[in-house]
Amino acid sequence: MKNQKAITIIGLVLFCSYILQDILGFKITSLEQLQSQEMYKRWSGLALALFITFQWFLTFTRIIPKLKKHSIKLTEIHKWIGAFSPILFYIHTTSYGYGYLALLSYVFFANMLLGTINLDVIKSQKEWIFKGWMIVHVSLSMLITAILFLHIGTVFYYK
Repeated sequence: MKNQKAITIIGLVLFCSYILQDILGFKITSLEQLQSQEMYKRWSGLALALFITFQWFLTFTRIIPKLKKHSIKLTEIHKWIGAFSPILFYIHTTSYGYGYLALLSYVFFANMLLGTINLDVIKSQKEWIFKGWMIVHVSLSMLITAILFLHIGTVFYYK
């Protein structure tokens, strides 16, 4: 993929930026105030949930024969959106949270990092590396989706 180097650099810079803002305690006061408002949390959470939903469309283009013709283009979009995902996550929350939210954050960023260091970066032709990478990436995506549903259920149950 011709843009792979740019995608990788952007993804790594944004990932490291999110980590550093947490370690250094860099907070934007106005954003923190917004994030404390219930409506903001719901709308930014919806945006994050829609992002996760959109990322699943790549799977459908690979398994549904009529959509296979779109899989190459959607793969590139999938990678670009994944690289920029720390920004969307930061807009929703500047912290990892506690309990299952911390787990969601860690799995989200682990999967984002795994997606950034993908097979185009690794440049291996070995089938076991491809299968192993894909199994881990999809498994983490499924875990993120499951925890997302838990989070949505918890938010609306207790509000």
